[in-house]
Amino acid sequence: MAVTESAPVAVPAAHEGILRRQSLRESAARTYARSLPIVPVRARGMTIEGADGRRYLDCLSGAGTLALGHNHPVVLEAIKKVIDSGAPLHVLDLATPVKDAFTTELFATLPRQFADNARIQFCGPAGTDAVEAAFKLVRAATGRSGLLAFNGAYHGMTAGALAASGGAEDVRVTRLPFPQNYRCPFGIGGERGAEIAARWTENLLDDPKGGAPAPAGMILEPVQGEGGVNPAPDSWMRRMREITEARSVPLIADEVQTGVGRTGAFWAVEHSGIVPDVMVLSKAIGGSLPLAVIVYRSELDTWEPGAHAGTFRGNQLAMAAGTATLAFVREHHLAERAATLGARMVARLQALATDHPSIGDVRGRGLMIGVELVDPEAAPRGDGPEPPPAPVLAAAVQQECLHRGLIVELGGRHSTVVRLLPPLTLTDEQAAAVVDRLADALAAAERSPHRRTMTGSAR
Repeated sequence: MAVTESAPVAVPAAHEGILRRQSLRESAARTYARSLPIVPVRARGMTIEGADGRRYLDCLSGAGTLALGHNHPVVLEAIKKVIDSGAPLHVLDLATPVKDAFTTELFATLPRQFADNARIQFCGPAGTDAVEAAFKLVRAATGRSGLLAFNGAYHGMTAGALAASGGAEDVRVTRLPFPQNYRCPFGIGGERGAEIAARWTENLLDDPKGGAPAPAGMILEPVQGEGGVNPAPDSWMRRMREITEARSVPLIADEVQTGVGRTGAFWAVEHSGIVPDVMVLSKAIGGSLPLAVIVYRSELDTWEPGAHAGTFRGNQLAMAAGTATLAFVREHHLAERAATLGARMVARLQALATDHPSIGDVRGRGLMIGVELVDPEAAPRGDGPEPPPAPVLAAAVQQECLHRGLIVELGGRHSTVVRLLPPLTLTDEQAAAVVDRLADALAAAERSPHRRTMTGSAR
């Protein structure tokens, strides 16, 4: 896809200088910039052009934020319309026509049984603040303080959200097993593994000596993203809903990355048919601009005024861009398109595994796809029959992809899952190019002279 000719391209010397100054000035906490040393200057759809003149297919999409890709015309027009109207850009939590239009469109996309009895809270512009708001909401409504979360989860980087994530060190949250087919915690996988995980949860909650504090809520991702693209089985999702509902434990669905058509349904909870008590929404709902909300069952709305506030709750440009994005995805049936195209890409990647034993597993839902890389020549570790993960190989594949003009991210327990999050506007030709470039990158990484040490520190 061609990029627009709207700005001059920087010369290579400027490109190198920008990267050098970034490394000198920015925090050591920077992440994407380390593995993706590019300087984007223009972008349209799935294509990014760097300051050095190179073009890339972007399969990161702002970590899933860009449902319509970069600079989609309907998004740009929505933003321009607000700017040209003279409307205030900063309004705290006051009512505006732009906010009213956004809320109306958002509620029109939600599962009807949920939307008909829901309230919305506008949060700070990051998804992690919405997670914090959800925790505060259920604690206030139930009078309890405990939380239930799952191994491998990721909910954000603020204190409460991080404590509920899989990498937390100071654990104050009850951790539960998340079902997986590949690397199942019980060594079984499938429906049986999911059932055991559900029974574990149910037994812990009913055990007076289980050691779990009375939970104010349970938070889960319908598909674990950062945890390695692990889709939750629909039957297990329904069991979690039954278990929490029977015990009056509010169920929080974190749809920050899975929402707005990403998984092949507009909201990922729709695959299982469950109705959560709270939905945490961010990323794509802002149409590429910062926006985060929680939507919840009205009976939970026991907050006092100001119980959760923030200066930047009224991002008018994000609401306008979000309204345009939500409407475009809905009207053009992009969720269904994601399901069809994602299944086609998964099938091609699974076929690729026949000739590449370093592909341990291919999984995902819709256009949220993960390819787990392993060392097939190494003996399985003690925690299961699967080959050990290969983080060095995965890092090499990511760099080989970049050399071939493909931007991908790594995730999973050992950063060994190549993650594909293309925009929902992905074309058939682009989908084929993504798989072709990934296949070439994998073959090149496997030929690396460092192949024998590809498992790195994970062994």
